[in-house]
Amino acid sequence: MSDFQDVDAHLEDWNALRATTPFGALLVGNGASRAVWDDFGYDSLFENARSVEEKPLSQSELSVFDALHTRSFEQVLSALKTTSRVNKALAVSSAAPRNRYYAIKEALINTVHAVHIPWRLVQATSLANISQELGRYRTVFTSNYDLLNYWAIQHQGAAIDDLFQGSEPRFELSASTTEKTRLLYLHGGLHLVRNQDGTARKLTSTEGTLLGSFAINNTLKTLDDVPLFVNEGSSEDKFKTIRSSDYLSFCYDQLLQQHDALCIFGHSLGKQDAHLVHALRQAKPKTLAISIYPRSAAFIQSQKRHYAKLFADTGVALRFFDSKTHALGSPSLSVPVEV
Repeated sequence: MSDFQDVDAHLEDWNALRATTPFGALLVGNGASRAVWDDFGYDSLFENARSVEEKPLSQSELSVFDALHTRSFEQVLSALKTTSRVNKALAVSSAAPRNRYYAIKEALINTVHAVHIPWRLVQATSLANISQELGRYRTVFTSNYDLLNYWAIQHQGAAIDDLFQGSEPRFELSASTTEKTRLLYLHGGLHLVRNQDGTARKLTSTEGTLLGSFAINNTLKTLDDVPLFVNEGSSEDKFKTIRSSDYLSFCYDQLLQQHDALCIFGHSLGKQDAHLVHALRQAKPKTLAISIYPRSAAFIQSQKRHYAKLFADTGVALRFFDSKTHALGSPSLSVPVEV
């Protein structure tokens, strides 16, 4: 697609496209979550946390975000944890940073509950369909931090490995099963936490606050459980958080090495995801098949131009398909949001 202006509104059928090109990897974005639960289309967890009905962020908590020039919960909670420990070592009261830490965690919990699909509304058939589709790829990258993919891979013991092993599941590459599909959370997840030593751990259903039948990443018991997920912010801030984690760095490096054909589903690759675009431009997959929701001919053409500019001069072949023809975009997955 050499001429960005001269593009048509044609979209391929995903099944026909897959039949002619083998895709070893999938990159999943927010569109996949919204196909199930439209409330996943929130613009900002931070903004929602300011106005959530139950215990929103106070001015005191907001001042911490402002002081650190970030909207990232992970960065703020990590900073408060460090401050509390330093104060304790210096025999200075750590009550203020510790209390802000707990308050911000609680606001995050309430916000996640407000926007996340309730477990009771999740259909077993939907989880089975999502799990089946994820299992068709050698590697699944996702920038989503909700629990849909996690619930899906637990369904009927899907042959998908998230690389967390042991009774207190920790990121363990050496124990991974090479025959299984690898699920890699590029931006972390609501079920992942950062340990005191910087390593990553997966929460079990006996920890933290339950969301349906699974724990989300916010226990109020200890300062050690900092949520490991990269929420809104600039691409530079996201990349800083990624490189501060062994697990997130590994996931990102795997994307850098993705040379085979890759399917991108439900991902806008906007300015906030410039780090992902950089990785893909460096990797230069043979083919990128990109989903587009067919809102209108003008929208399709605009999206095609957007992606063509992102991958100009890379030699990567771009193919565009109708998102509704992909299993992850099937209208049958949609659950009406409760009013």
